Amino acid sequence: MTGKATRYLYLVRHGEASPDESRLTEGGRQQATLLGQRLRDIPFAAVHHGPLPRAEATARLIGDQLKNVPLRVTVAAGDYVPYMPERGELPEESADFHLRFLAGAAAEEREHGPALARQALDLFTGPVEGEEDRHELVVTHNFLVAWLVRDAMHAPKWRWLGLNYCNAALTVIRYAPSRPASVLIANDMRHLPTELRWTGFPPELHS
Repeated sequence: MTGKATRYLYLVRHGEASPDESRLTEGGRQQATLLGQRLRDIPFAAVHHGPLPRAEATARLIGDQLKNVPLRVTVAAGDYVPYMPERGELPEESADFHLRFLAGAAAEEREHGPALARQALDLFTGPVEGEEDRHELVVTHNFLVAWLVRDAMHAPKWRWLGLNYCNAALTVIRYAPSRPASVLIANDMRHLPTELRWTGFPPELHS
């Protein structure tokens, strides 16, 4: 009978992108390379990434620093709205703010997002089959990092809203057998010099 082993899920928002999001900036490329150097000794089974150029480029730059780790593209790691709450689910004081924010998302992101979010939970979360622990890296976008952290914390589904992650920051979740998921690291930028930190955050939130 096959046992269960621990999954370590490493989550990364893509590097800083150009205004039209068609490519990484030079700073974004540096962010990805430095993160890859930080992770080079982790025995990753795979690097998963979304299909959009900014995620794919980040994954390839990270992969250049790793040792023969396969890169795997999946739409489940893409950019989409993972869950659309009803007004009654949201705190009264912030409901209007959140609903205005969600109204600005593309119709396709809202329509297909929930199914992709369920697929991401199936693909990336929970302990793994076998006797050996597994380390996996997912290079994605802010919304999916927030969705997976929310799930690990057993927070309400709407609570992915308001969670924000910087470009090329590292978040790690541990899924151990017979134990609740643990967020070990969140939004960690120690691999980045000061001038490359906090991109992707509003200026008033920089620290």
